Amino acid sequence: MTTYTLHLPREARSGDPSALDESELVKDAFSWGAFFFTFLWFFFHRLWLAGFAVLLLVLAFGGLMAVLDVHPLAATVAQLLLQSLIGLEANSLRRWTLGRRGRPAVDVVTAADQDEAEAKAFARWLDARLTLLARNPAPSAVLSPRRSEPVIGLFPDAERPR
Repeated sequence: MTTYTLHLPREARSGDPSALDESELVKDAFSWGAFFFTFLWFFFHRLWLAGFAVLLLVLAFGGLMAVLDVHPLAATVAQLLLQSLIGLEANSLRRWTLGRRGRPAVDVVTAADQDEAEAKAFARWLDARLTLLARNPAPSAVLSPRRSEPVIGLFPDAERPR
């Protein structure tokens, strides 16, 4: 099972089906596309700042390996480690960019594949009653104080005055 985040425009109303036209579902897992294609994956997803930062990082890392005259096998292993880091963080950078553009994560779903995640997220978004309940939960009895005197210790009810 994989976790996905649903990103919608900030002004989207709960239960509004037209908001789903502009939705994006982002997988919270390793990105093989970012591992193999590095900065091109970022440009494909219109993540310009992150793409240029990754491009500069890859070029600087390759230049550093050449300046330090690292053995080719060690340089290859180091490059694979850098690409693994990019693959691990690519979707997090994508979520960060979407949030910065005014499209925060409004829901998180767990599903076996993207189609199932999309169906779950869209069904939850369209059911406005559940969304309203999640935004306005009932006050908890645990959080309300039962008495006005200060409590010292972990078990205040264990030693009641007699």
